[in-house]
Amino acid sequence: MREAIFDILGERVYGMAVLDLFAGSGALGLEALSRGASQAVFVEPDPTAFGFLRKNIESLGAGQAEGHLLDYRQALRHLRARSMRFGLVFLDPPYGKGLAADSAAGLSRAGLLQPEGTVVVEEAFRAPEAAFPEEWELSVDRRYGGTRVRMFRVSS
Repeated sequence: MREAIFDILGERVYGMAVLDLFAGSGALGLEALSRGASQAVFVEPDPTAFGFLRKNIESLGAGQAEGHLLDYRQALRHLRARSMRFGLVFLDPPYGKGLAADSAAGLSRAGLLQPEGTVVVEEAFRAPEAAFPEEWELSVDRRYGGTRVRMFRVSS
């Protein structure tokens, strides 16, 4: 599925600042760096998962990566205070907790998205339909097994 996502994104990744908001192991953000992203910020609230994430960042020598052991709400406030902006955001919240819509709304309110940026949302295929910010235009909606991947383009 990760390969399919990056095949769709293509050259848009190059030079982008990337936010991996529910990073887990950091696979999506690290893949973006390997494909030419200028930097990646990883957010993961679980200390055990964050430990693995840090090891992955260090083992790959990803100097343009920074990790934060924070809840996504805290992270959005922290990144906003730093005036950070991202052209590519990955939202892959834990399934079954209804976090896709809430994190998307928080991301939009925080003003962290660059105009014409891309947001990739992964959630369970059978998850209830989530409402996303109206300035997000759906450009891709695909199913990969039990996962639904949607890509949104953020209007300016």
